[in-house]
Amino acid sequence: MQNHYGLSGRPFQLTPDPRFWFESATHKKAMAYLGYGLQQGEGFVVVTGEIGAGKTTLASHLLATVDPARVDAIRIASTQIGGTDALRLVAQGFGLPNEGVEKAHLLTAIEAHVVERARAGQRVLLIVDEAQNLPQDSLEELRMLSNIQGPDRALVQMLLLGQPEFRERLNNAPELEQLRQRVIAAHHLTAMEPEEVGPYVLHRLGLVGWSGSPAFSQPTFAALYRATGGLPRKINTVMTRALMLGDLDAAPAITADMIDSVMADMAHDASNADAEAAAEIAAAPGLRLVDAAASPDGHTLDQAARIAALEAQVEEQGAALRRVLGLLVEWVEAEDDQRAADMRRAPAA
Repeated sequence: MQNHYGLSGRPFQLTPDPRFWFESATHKKAMAYLGYGLQQGEGFVVVTGEIGAGKTTLASHLLATVDPARVDAIRIASTQIGGTDALRLVAQGFGLPNEGVEKAHLLTAIEAHVVERARAGQRVLLIVDEAQNLPQDSLEELRMLSNIQGPDRALVQMLLLGQPEFRERLNNAPELEQLRQRVIAAHHLTAMEPEEVGPYVLHRLGLVGWSGSPAFSQPTFAALYRATGGLPRKINTVMTRALMLGDLDAAPAITADMIDSVMADMAHDASNADAEAAAEIAAAPGLRLVDAAASPDGHTLDQAARIAALEAQVEEQGAALRRVLGLLVEWVEAEDDQRAADMRRAPAA
């Protein structure tokens, strides 16, 4: 696409890049909450949103804008890890030894580092991505880190980024009451509004040298909103394909029909991927092919596959049992024949 349209880079890459920050209404509000939270200098700031809503891009933009002389910010992506492993990730982010280090020593090293940063005039900001994956004990360890105090203020502040289920969990789980009381600001990222899609697309194109080619029209942006619901990552995915299509056809404009064509191709790709997954399951030893019409969802397909696997296992065990019983019968019959033969050979009393 760079060759035909003269672009200097990829305007819709999926990897978050703070250069492409676009301040939609929801992202502007999120930054306002973040700014307020950072001014407070303590507690937790929570930002949630659907997959692809721009949480990671928001964090990247924040890291690009904070003054490193005043804020020592680290960022970790969480998984299903226990409390001690969460501390190891934090220590690793600070550049501290963590492999094979006991929990008590990890806490001591982290606290010493935080105090040292405070003496240097820095506050510590810990950004945790994918917070919905953190179990209770990990969240509790993070809460305890937020309790590290200096003479007059808390020394650690945290930004938790998560999917909508983390918002629900945080609001309703009784075991998170103490953490909930430490949340000083929260925002839920929504999708962009229909009128923001066009400016978003043109903003990103402008950063890589777009000068009007390809052209766009309002119907194109309307089709793009219908196709993506205004979620930035989905827009990036569709626009990447649309520009590739335009480049192949040397099209002077990206049209609504091209957006519809891209969506049809993506739906076809998804259908083929589902069919390939079903074929792999069907080809597995001992598994039956499951009718897609009878099992339209992945859960049903997985359940049917597991049932088929169990049936195959039972059948295999039954066959093995029949073989063992057959051998026992043969052995008993052979023993009977041998005894009969011995009795025939024995001299009469």
